[in-house]
Amino acid sequence: MIERLTRNGSALYLLLAGYFAVNVLVRLAMPASLELDEGQQLFLAQWFASGYDDQPPFYNWLQYGVVQVLGDTVAALSILKNLMLFGCFLFFGLTAHLVIRDRTLAIIATLGLLTIPQISYEAQRDLTHTVAVLFAACLFLYFFIRALREPNALNYALTGVAIGIGVISKYNFVLLPIAAIIAILPERKLRGRLLDPHMLLAILVAAAIVLPHGLWFLDHIDAATARTMSKLTGDAGGSRLDQIAEGLLSLVEAIAGFTLATLLLFAIAFGGTLLRSWKAESQWTRLIGRMFLVIMVALVLMVLGGADNIKDRWLVPFFFLLPIYLCLKIEASGETIAGASRRFGIIAPAIVVVVPLALFTRTPLLGTMGRYGKQNVPYGPAITAILSSNKDRPLVILADDHQMAGNLRLHAQDIPVMLPGYENFEGPYPFDPAHPVLVVWRNKGKPDPAMPDDLVAWVEARPELRGVEPEVKDVALPYHYGRDGDVYHFGYVWVYPAGM
Repeated sequence: MIERLTRNGSALYLLLAGYFAVNVLVRLAMPASLELDEGQQLFLAQWFASGYDDQPPFYNWLQYGVVQVLGDTVAALSILKNLMLFGCFLFFGLTAHLVIRDRTLAIIATLGLLTIPQISYEAQRDLTHTVAVLFAACLFLYFFIRALREPNALNYALTGVAIGIGVISKYNFVLLPIAAIIAILPERKLRGRLLDPHMLLAILVAAAIVLPHGLWFLDHIDAATARTMSKLTGDAGGSRLDQIAEGLLSLVEAIAGFTLATLLLFAIAFGGTLLRSWKAESQWTRLIGRMFLVIMVALVLMVLGGADNIKDRWLVPFFFLLPIYLCLKIEASGETIAGASRRFGIIAPAIVVVVPLALFTRTPLLGTMGRYGKQNVPYGPAITAILSSNKDRPLVILADDHQMAGNLRLHAQDIPVMLPGYENFEGPYPFDPAHPVLVVWRNKGKPDPAMPDDLVAWVEARPELRGVEPEVKDVALPYHYGRDGDVYHFGYVWVYPAGM
């Protein structure tokens, strides 16, 4: 397979385009029940804003644009994600061909992205902002290396574009260009690029892209950072040494979870060649190796600073470079790779088949086992049943979390959906006897869920709704692919203005 791809320059990208098209079809074939990130995207796609919450807005902006064309649909979610992932592989592949002279190794490096579970599987299952930052990282890597090789205004400007996109994709991206700059300092032939007058152009372009969201960030710094800090620090209990030990353990687990599959599959393909190439080096292996080292030091400093809950998906914009790094090492060693090419030509197609198959069968299998996932939850039938329970159409639907809100948008596209905490996005709601507010919530599918306090507070904060005591109702429907008798409960209430 690899040999055939080397003979046709466009075949690799046509293969990848087909692979991502298949993943779109797989998602469309699954139940119209949204995962966490999918739900958040459809909820926030109601507005175009310079900032929303604790995540930067780049992916939200793209999703907003796609929704304007395709509507609040699963297709709008899946097509955007797979276009972004294709862009990741495209720029990663272009970078591989820039730095790896051997076309076979460059193709193996590109397909090597498939060996990273967080990219091949988790990104398809339910990641959005991580996909955006991976795209930005691949874009940055490509134009950064082009700027090092050909230091002209265009390459510096496009590097600035990539940095700007990265910062508004996910805040941890900033570590990547910092690591890259530090990594080139020991390279005599490259460090002069930092003093090139075009460097100012890159900085200005990046700043211009970041500025609108940056101003919002400064005005909403608590909202933009509180949840992220909570994720990083986890449980605040225990001594300082316990926190550091827990943080270092989570870091080791995250790095292992991110890299082991790639290292194992490359070891299967290359055998002893991989081990023998470890001491081989070139200009580009030194550069990437130093980037890894700087990133590792930064991550350890984060742990020493209080972080004790490092997730493997947070490493995506840093260690995605691993396949290129391994192939550069192998090329520098001068070892023959004919057998490795054939073996990797089996590994890559296997992943291309297994990932869509796993995604397609996951929800039915979970249902059969009674271990229900998010796509097993019957959001569509429940929302239809709730709306059918009243002759009046709600002016707004209030939900208790992003996933619920996104599913409401998916199945009731003509009705605004709101969450507590997003009051800045609220419009005027002229409630009247024919247009109440509908409140919908759940408690992990348990029967008769109590109305959450934040929803009660939202209703009580509206003078026209204050003091109303509506009847709380429960609707229970079978899971998608569920066992007979297994149902998921939703609570809901229709709230009419007082005195109406």
